[in-house]
Amino acid sequence: MRHGIDDLLKLMQVLRDHEQGCPWDLQQDWDSIVPHTLEEAYEVADAIERRAFDELPGELGDLLFQVVYYAQFGAEEQRFDFADIVDTLTAKMLRRHPHVFPEGTLASRRPPGVSAEEVQTQQVNSRWESLKAEERAERAVERPSVLDDVPRTLPALSRAAKLSKRAARVGFDWPDARGVIDKIREELAEVEEALAAGDQSHAQEEVGDLLFAVTNLARTLNADPEQCLRATNAKFERRFRYVERELIAVQRPLTEASLDEMEAHWQAAKAQELQSQELQSQEKQPTHS
Repeated sequence: MRHGIDDLLKLMQVLRDHEQGCPWDLQQDWDSIVPHTLEEAYEVADAIERRAFDELPGELGDLLFQVVYYAQFGAEEQRFDFADIVDTLTAKMLRRHPHVFPEGTLASRRPPGVSAEEVQTQQVNSRWESLKAEERAERAVERPSVLDDVPRTLPALSRAAKLSKRAARVGFDWPDARGVIDKIREELAEVEEALAAGDQSHAQEEVGDLLFAVTNLARTLNADPEQCLRATNAKFERRFRYVERELIAVQRPLTEASLDEMEAHWQAAKAQELQSQELQSQEKQPTHS
């Protein structure tokens, strides 16, 4: 017998029961669960990037469990419950997809013969942004800034991208990627000036400005800065592990190896990766008889 969502909701109710529940779960509150929610979201992203699809149901379940937690807190305080979450989400998605549900109901559909490919992507994106702006306007009585509702708990790179994207929507942006690159050069020069002056505190501030500018470049290129950095982290880890393996093979302790030795192995790892990428690219190219 497979468990369903009702079983999961009941399980949470029992865990939070003051007589029969779990002591740890009873100690949790809105704030204490947030770090777990962020961690679970990262673990889902990690499993997807590693293509560890056998792990994904478990990781997605852990993330869903966080939603159930918040639903239980809401129900206990008579604020909302899981059904309210589902209803709010479904209604919002129906509003944001008029090209799929023209009458705003689950039962409504596009006219026969009109495919999804025939719907203009630009119009869909424009409508999506317009609907989101309307939703924000409804909440703007006490929060008039276009930067409102960008979560402060987001990773710094992701939040920087979202803040700059919001500003760009109202015209506060560079005309193209070249302008962002010029800004990066400007910020790097200011880092160098601060270092030359021996002002460590100012240099740290300027590094933040530099990171923000680089984040804007990623946004301008339609890239997620978090994904870009995760990919680089993975690349660095692969190459450094190669360096370690090569040194172990010659019984050379890492702490005793010179920088030149490590750099030589690093470049070897880089060359192997590039060769592998070239071979994969050639295999994907169509052959002609």
